[in-house]
Amino acid sequence: MKLRRIFVAAACVLAAGLGVPAPAGAAPQAVRTIVGNLTVPWGLAFLPDGTALTTQRTTGRVLSIKGGTATEVARIPGVQPTGEGGLLGIAVSPDYATDGWLYVYYTAASDNRIARFKLGGAAPQPILTGIAKNSFHDGGGLAFGPDRMLYATTGDAGTRANAQNLNSLNGKILRLKPDGTAAPGNPFNSRVYSYGHRNVQGVTWSPEGRMYASEFGENTWDELNRIEAGKNYGWPNCEGKCGNPSYVDPLLVWPTRQASPSGIAVYKGSVYLAALAGQRLWRAQLTGDGGVGQPQSLYQGQYGRLRAAAVAPDGTLWFSTSNRDGRGSPGSTDDRILSTDGN
Repeated sequence: MKLRRIFVAAACVLAAGLGVPAPAGAAPQAVRTIVGNLTVPWGLAFLPDGTALTTQRTTGRVLSIKGGTATEVARIPGVQPTGEGGLLGIAVSPDYATDGWLYVYYTAASDNRIARFKLGGAAPQPILTGIAKNSFHDGGGLAFGPDRMLYATTGDAGTRANAQNLNSLNGKILRLKPDGTAAPGNPFNSRVYSYGHRNVQGVTWSPEGRMYASEFGENTWDELNRIEAGKNYGWPNCEGKCGNPSYVDPLLVWPTRQASPSGIAVYKGSVYLAALAGQRLWRAQLTGDGGVGQPQSLYQGQYGRLRAAAVAPDGTLWFSTSNRDGRGSPGSTDDRILSTDGN
């Protein structure tokens, strides 16, 4: 992965290309620790009974979190945690009460792949293989959409041309049936839903069904994008807002050292992005036309690198730290999963 620029902007950086300075930091919201002493938690999802599940990138373990206690409930064989790869996203079937399926995205010896499994059942069944792997830009997000289809985010695997190649699974957001085949109605009669992505790690939806994604830029701009079927988001020909009608401009952009956005969630009318290098949560209120307002910075520097973000069944927003990933400065109780009620 190319080194990001050490200096990216003057002290008064304009927020998200909106032409006004970003707030210096919104009033902190009350935060509590759900569980600590984890090892690089990556994905976060919830079972119908409210039990949380998280993946540990470097160990291949799936943990359940209930009552403040983390317990191993599965270990995914064949995980190869090199570079940014390992055991990444996790998703719960929308029909979990009847089918029991859980889905994981992970790096294996030869590729990135998606598999499904049942707690206490047989070994995971790969449903999609052949997503190119690399030390960097492995994507890894998984989520079921309002249409009950499985969405997976992939990175360009360090080969920039992958993102514009519709025959490649990389540099894309994929839309799959639960068995891993192409979902009906996809724009290219393949698994590809959108393309021109460098490294997307999170997707989410508003109550109206609008889809949003966080994306890592290279040297200049990280992005929040609104995702639509068949659209081209520009990488590697465009980073940030290019004003080229061939590509979709992001809703918001940040200098890379302020963001590196991974997890994303819509919560109480705003979109939240968990920032790694930026060591904060970014929050932007959604507007009626599918856009967003001026972003606010939350918890800057308080918890270190932030990875996952998800809305829990109890109506709180959960987010996780990633301080033991080799790039952070872990505290005595890291890594942690935290929650806030947004007040």
